[in-house]
Amino acid sequence: MSVRAWSLLLVLCGTIFLEGIDVAMLAVAVPSIRSDLELSTGTAAWVMSAYVLGYAGFTLLGGRAADLLGRRRMFLAWLTVFLLFSGLGGLATEGWMLIVARFVTGVAAAFMTPAAMSIITTSYEEGPQRNQALLVFAGTAAGGFSLGLVIGGLLTQLGWRWVFFAPVLLAGAVLLAALRLIPKEPRPEKAAGGFDLGGALTAAGAMLLLAFAIVRLEHGLDGWALTALVLAAGLVLAGVFVAVERRAAAPLVRLGLLRKASMVRAELGALLFVGSFFGFQFVATLYLQELRGWSSLETALALLVMGIDAVLAPTLTPRLVARFGNGKVILGGFVLAVVSYALFLPVGPDWSYAAMFPTLLLTGLAFALAYGPLTIAATDGVAEEEQGLASGLLTTATQFGSAVGISAVTAVYGIVGGGLGGFRAALAVPVAMVALGAVVTATGLRPKRSVSELPAAATKVTVS
Repeated sequence: MSVRAWSLLLVLCGTIFLEGIDVAMLAVAVPSIRSDLELSTGTAAWVMSAYVLGYAGFTLLGGRAADLLGRRRMFLAWLTVFLLFSGLGGLATEGWMLIVARFVTGVAAAFMTPAAMSIITTSYEEGPQRNQALLVFAGTAAGGFSLGLVIGGLLTQLGWRWVFFAPVLLAGAVLLAALRLIPKEPRPEKAAGGFDLGGALTAAGAMLLLAFAIVRLEHGLDGWALTALVLAAGLVLAGVFVAVERRAAAPLVRLGLLRKASMVRAELGALLFVGSFFGFQFVATLYLQELRGWSSLETALALLVMGIDAVLAPTLTPRLVARFGNGKVILGGFVLAVVSYALFLPVGPDWSYAAMFPTLLLTGLAFALAYGPLTIAATDGVAEEEQGLASGLLTTATQFGSAVGISAVTAVYGIVGGGLGGFRAALAVPVAMVALGAVVTATGLRPKRSVSELPAAATKVTVS
């Protein structure tokens, strides 16, 4: 790729890196925030959950908005919102202020991230060039999360408000570079049937309710009636959304796209893989801090080895994809993850770091093998005018996956009664998720399609 192509990719990767460190740093800082602002346990939990709700609830709408309103326009506008509300979070003096700031920041990420991914898929030629760009993008996301744990530990020592102010500085730098490097695009033509307002409202409502129900799973059997009610309401509204889309002259989501088997498998695989990863990371963090008494910084440094995927994803994975195809590489990542998490199942009360190291290393390697190729598979062969939607669907799957993984392990841990037995039981969740993902991907994630197989509408503009 040319210098300009790499520069553009660097800017877009800056966005996903920003998202990764933002989430990871806050996870480390929540105990300090709770103590300083004297927050209740419920309020502290909502500081984390509000972001997930905003992100998962609006990602589908955000991806389609990039197609209909302009990818550059959506990227720049919502990056600005992300910057502003991250800064406001650092100025909060009450719990509700933090919750509002985190919710809006999540909404901003829901519009910003699919726009960034669709800029990649429409700016780099389908094939090796786009694959390399997506693998670098995926590796940067994982690297941001891994480094965010360490950076968050360091910044929390200076004061938890720096966890919010640091992303403002990075977002400002990315915004200035993006204004210069992201090429201007013609204003998208208005859809013949107008904007699908009914689809937008029902989609956002359904996603918010379903995300809320998933977040509530962490309470286990407590309040199960409310959880079931919210879940049922979300499913009903999702059914209304499908009915609206079938009748809309210009639907927000063309339902025919969901008949693309390889894309659906990739999204389901991404949901299960990301869910297992976040579930394992959450359990491992609790084990090290609550059972072993390690500090947040010690825990972050211990988990840093999982960030090896940031190095392997753009270097090793492209070669494997070129030789074996997406499907086999993805399956290899899932199988490796099953082995990795299973090795941690017999965890003891006084395990040495040497005993934990193989799992942490293999987890990073598994992420490098699976996540990037899943991204490629989820956007491969999709027409240019629907790349934002495809990116939004994938991001929705990963966000719901992270929520499912964390909520499920928390629920199992609580039901078993905590302690070492609770940790071991909770670790069965990520094992089960990646095992199911391996079955899903083994049923036929197709290798990359040749150019001759692509529809004419899928021709892309190449960055040179």
